[in-house]
Amino acid sequence: MIRTILANSVVDILARILLTFPFWGSGLAKLIDFRGGMAEMAMFGLHPPALFNAATIIVQLAGSALIIANRAVWLGAGALGVFTALTIGVVHHFWWLEGERGIAAFHTAAEHIGMIGALVLVAILAERKRLAD
Repeated sequence: MIRTILANSVVDILARILLTFPFWGSGLAKLIDFRGGMAEMAMFGLHPPALFNAATIIVQLAGSALIIANRAVWLGAGALGVFTALTIGVVHHFWWLEGERGIAAFHTAAEHIGMIGALVLVAILAERKRLAD
């Protein structure tokens, strides 16, 4: 039963969509509300904000699309992994924050580290499947 579920192609694509949701959801939000995305970039000291917002949109949407389409998964996962690692230092720098803000940033950074692990895992699994085919 479990093997059948895990081998199902619908479950495979659904898992890829769910894994990348934080990225494509954020990318679409920044694309739809470009000014809001620019304000977010400026809030974190990223200048010029239009360039950083556009680059973020491209990385988030293209990386997600590669993973979902199961094409060059290593590239999509790598791009999103590097992006995620960079956000820890730029946005979730818990080592500089105190009190509740520091605790919240630490938990978010820890979740980001877990996401990086999941991205590495999806790239490993895609490569194993490619080699087996």
